[in-house]
Amino acid sequence: MATSAGSSPVALVTGASSGIGLAAAQALLDRGFTVIGAARRQEPMAPLVSAGLRPLALDLTDPASIAAAVAWLGQEVPGGLAVLVNNAGYGAYGSVEETPLAEARRQFEVNLFGLADLTQRLLPAMRQRGSGRIINVSSMGGRIYAPLGAWYHASKHALEGWSDCLRLELADFGIRVVVVQPGIIRTGFADTMHEPLLQRSGSGPYAALTRGLLAGFADIYDARRGSPPELVGRTIAEAATSSRPRTRYVVGYLARPLLLVRNLLGDRVYDAVSLANFRRR
Repeated sequence: MATSAGSSPVALVTGASSGIGLAAAQALLDRGFTVIGAARRQEPMAPLVSAGLRPLALDLTDPASIAAAVAWLGQEVPGGLAVLVNNAGYGAYGSVEETPLAEARRQFEVNLFGLADLTQRLLPAMRQRGSGRIINVSSMGGRIYAPLGAWYHASKHALEGWSDCLRLELADFGIRVVVVQPGIIRTGFADTMHEPLLQRSGSGPYAALTRGLLAGFADIYDARRGSPPELVGRTIAEAATSSRPRTRYVVGYLARPLLLVRNLLGDRVYDAVSLANFRRR
């Protein structure tokens, strides 16, 4: 890799305080990278600081925070990053009818627009150097869908299309763009979406569907079934170091079978399968 702090290539991982981001930071440290872990909360990254992680405060919903982080990076990594891992994100669930548009906008702010703002600001140094790698952590939800997840799935579908266009635009500048599509991973994703979903749609016209979705998620996010975040972290490290990375990496429990079903069966059959699964609860 061309960019280095000392002799090590530098990687920035957003959302590095937990789950996939923390695992990716560890995997990249293991591969010899100098890793900058960006997150709103600094404390959870403390165990990796002793291993060389450099923490950075970043709130993707705040343009001033993004600008301050980029300014710091410009001073600390003047040659630009070797790898940018856009991992930060969350899932806002609730019916379209009952989810305030303010929450929908926040979902896109974190999962797409904040990510895009950060990427735009960091691209010039990569482009001028003629090398770099941008790894966008999407989800199998960027290709499939479920009831009550319209804004989450919309944000991930948008991230996938955005990444595809970016890959074409940067092809002549030596910058590779990679999408990682995790399946069911043992993180706090289901816990984070649980209470907001109940508040929005747990007692209205979509209450039965909400109960079914939560029961279904409790099954598939069972700790005995979900894949460990370390699996995705290692996949991100592979994408960061491969001389010829794939455009997409599908990884984790249920990701490959669900994407296969979606691609082969078409909308009507997939709709029926999805609704049958969540209505039977």
